Amino acid sequence: MKMTAVFMAVPEGYIGFVEELPGANTQGDTLDEARENLKEAVYMVLEANRELAERSIVGKEVSREPFDLTSP
Repeated sequence: MKMTAVFMAVPEGYIGFVEELPGANTQGDTLDEARENLKEAVYMVLEANRELAERSIVGKEVSREPFDLTSP
């Protein structure tokens, strides 16, 4: 799966976000810094979502399986 990063120059440097992942946004003094910061933000959003999901299924019977989101 590929996602789309959007970057915009602002007076303070650059801001960036991922279109497909709400909450994954960041800023940086340079475009390269914003890119690196956005990678970290994506990992943090995914980890936070995983933790929330774990809490919501505590004590429930669930099944887990790999999920590959590639184009058909």
